[in-house]
Amino acid sequence: MNNQYDPITLEIIQSSLQAAADEMFAAMRRTAMSAIIYEVLDMGTGITDRNGELAGSGAGIPAFVGVLDKTVKRVLQKFNQPGDIEPGDIFITNDPYSGGVTHLNDVVLTMPVFAGDEIVAWTANIAHWNDVGGMVPGSMSTDATEIFQEGLILSGVKLFSRGQPIRSVFDILTANCRMPDFLIGDLWAGVASVRVGERRVLEIVNKYGKDVFLRAVEEYLDYGEQVTLAALRQLPKGTFSLVEPQDNGPDYKVTIEIRDDEFIIDLRDNPDQDKGPFNMSRDEATVACQIAFKGIVSPERLSNGGTFRPLKVLTRPGSVFDPIYPAAQGIYYEITIRVHDLIWRCLAPHMPERLPAGSFASVCGTLFGGVHPDTGRDYAVIEPELGGWGGSATSDGNSGQFSALHGETYNCPAEVAEARYGVTVDYLSFHDEDGGAGFHRGGKGVRIDYRIRSDNAWLTVAYTRDKNPPWPLKGGQPGSPNHVLIRRANGQVERHAVTSGLTLHKDDVIQVMTGTGAGWGDPMERPLELVYQDLKNGYITLEQANRYYGLDKRSARAQEETS
Repeated sequence: MNNQYDPITLEIIQSSLQAAADEMFAAMRRTAMSAIIYEVLDMGTGITDRNGELAGSGAGIPAFVGVLDKTVKRVLQKFNQPGDIEPGDIFITNDPYSGGVTHLNDVVLTMPVFAGDEIVAWTANIAHWNDVGGMVPGSMSTDATEIFQEGLILSGVKLFSRGQPIRSVFDILTANCRMPDFLIGDLWAGVASVRVGERRVLEIVNKYGKDVFLRAVEEYLDYGEQVTLAALRQLPKGTFSLVEPQDNGPDYKVTIEIRDDEFIIDLRDNPDQDKGPFNMSRDEATVACQIAFKGIVSPERLSNGGTFRPLKVLTRPGSVFDPIYPAAQGIYYEITIRVHDLIWRCLAPHMPERLPAGSFASVCGTLFGGVHPDTGRDYAVIEPELGGWGGSATSDGNSGQFSALHGETYNCPAEVAEARYGVTVDYLSFHDEDGGAGFHRGGKGVRIDYRIRSDNAWLTVAYTRDKNPPWPLKGGQPGSPNHVLIRRANGQVERHAVTSGLTLHKDDVIQVMTGTGAGWGDPMERPLELVYQDLKNGYITLEQANRYYGLDKRSARAQEETS
């Protein structure tokens, strides 16, 4: 190797890229206007190489970071003539059919980094915007039948030209949003983020030289592939299949083939695209597979574009995992987590020491809004909710965590929700619904009560794992379902898992109930001291301790044996 390419220098550059992506994340968090970004962290940042391969990912939602490389590649495909891309340009997209990948609320900004007259990298971020127009407030409706009903479509549009904002694009954005002040605030936070990334990448290039920088990125991607190939060799080989019924009726199917040098996920034999918004793009299907693949193969190691070279994803155009334009995709995230869980469930029986039992496995996106009773301003909330993960061979499942798609996401604190939105958070706790008993029990789901403070508010939810609860392993018990109870001020109670634009009035309560994860192993073999500890901590009731763990009978038998 040439001395200028010494491995220490290359590793410093690689680590510097990761730090730059983290700084992009911090800049966006500190300057965003919406709590879904600055509190919940429903966003992601990253840096790609000049060709759009992910080179440095910041903190954030894995399902979002996996979008960014695909967006950059689409921008490069579209703007492919000399002069189309210039220093200072920033591009914006949200179109799942053209690089946006997810749905119209998730907006991507990406910026080329020029060294002289050559692009050496791209900086990019993605975040959920509260409203982008469409048929309902919040822009997400379970009744949508085509993407035009879901909001303003931005198919890789130039937002800044040579560092200057294109005012007509800004005007189009604000004219198509019910909350333009929040949109503009979050937009400028995204701009600040990609510019911070550009500045940091240029500092690296200027310090070490363009050629050394490009070589470092290339070797980092190659290293990512080598790590994956080494991990693949440790997995059981063969072909594995699963058919799983879904809450809305059809079966989802997956076939996985694991080789020493390739991991093939075949999703072709699946239902035709949904007539509503329960579809996800081909790119998003790839993201779902990438997250599952990474979690199964080498969860503790680095992740970049090279990591996924051995992964092959097969889909069928016109299916729910590869819909044809203009199919709606607003509730794509529930389909993403369904595919992730489908892959996990398919392989878990063959790797029970490596993979846990089923989790609540839903984003449990809870959207509500109306007019704030104190300020008179419109508000719109989207909250991914906490739930329980499945027990594993080594431990109980985690309680009150987000789904596998969410990474370092946080719940919005009750104090912030009450200050910013027209609600009171009456209750937040783990619940004691049946589910998840095992030698290692499932983690607990949560109950959250939002009390509406004004009339004519609205609610939209689309939860999965309601009719088909989390799946157990090795003799454990299934988990509990995800659902919402509406406790009306007049005493009536309604149960929902999927509803759109449900009208709520003052003192109506949205009671969110997320699933407890499934159990791993026979609950009757759980050590009695752990059952007593669960009882003391309120994780189970006395009745559940006796029904699932045989507490009284086993305790009496233990006393007889010691007497």
